[in-house]
Amino acid sequence: MNENHVYDMIIVGGGPGGYTSALYAARAGLDTIVIEKLSAGGQMSLTWQIDNYPGFENGIDGFSLAEKMQKQAEKFGAKSEYAEVFNMDLTGKLKRVETSSGIYIGKTVVIATGANPRELGLAKEKELIGHGVAYCASCDGMFYKDKIVVVVGGGNSAVSDAALLSRIAKKVIIVHRRDTLRATKIYHDQLMKTENIEFRWNSTVKELLYGERLTGVRLKDTVTGEENIIECDGLFVSIGRKPTTDFLDNQIELDNKGYIVAGENTETSIPGVYAVGDVRTKLLRQIVTAVADGAMAVHMAEEYVEK
Repeated sequence: MNENHVYDMIIVGGGPGGYTSALYAARAGLDTIVIEKLSAGGQMSLTWQIDNYPGFENGIDGFSLAEKMQKQAEKFGAKSEYAEVFNMDLTGKLKRVETSSGIYIGKTVVIATGANPRELGLAKEKELIGHGVAYCASCDGMFYKDKIVVVVGGGNSAVSDAALLSRIAKKVIIVHRRDTLRATKIYHDQLMKTENIEFRWNSTVKELLYGERLTGVRLKDTVTGEENIIECDGLFVSIGRKPTTDFLDNQIELDNKGYIVAGENTETSIPGVYAVGDVRTKLLRQIVTAVADGAMAVHMAEEYVEK
């Protein structure tokens, strides 16, 4: 590759936010490249059925949707490079991105590296994703209509998931390692009044039980050490997410959870650098909000490049 070549936009991360940025940038005539570590789609590509993305009345699997987004961006001239980003120097007028396939120089950079759900770390957890184990209630909740589900966690995201699932599932069992929720008190009152929600306090999930798919979980009491089995159809793990920002080396302002501080205009603390999708501070992390971020980032970048 030619290290002297200067791109108008370098996009780090090939998820929905990244490839929407690439689509809009390429159509705007910006010389654009997407650098993706593994494959297009990011976390989305692992979702076997997406029913809440507009335009697909019968739903679509995440891998196919990611492939369509990539092909559409490349149709208009965006390039893709599969490489791991090791280092970035974002402070200069020209941004420098060091990767496993070489060094890229750009006038602007869009960071679209996403955030990964924290896992329980149990045996067969990864294999059971889409077969009873899930990390997003708004994405996968409808697959458990009139069934029994377990939600692990005690923060705002966990109880929000439990409240949503209580309107879909027959029964929701909240498993929390303490004897009270960490979530805001308003959630406590709401959940306590919901008839199909049950609490298992001072408990952790020790083991996943399964055949072809999840059939139940083994719980361990954190006080007594006693173990018991809960039969269930689904397990929603909601113990937080970890944004992919380690490679930034403290160049950009992050919040106390490690997310890039960026508002609806996607601008970060460094001019010419934008954050889109799950990696930025935001209230709702969904495919459709990542896509919206991608369009906004290009709008802001065009203004920056023209100046």
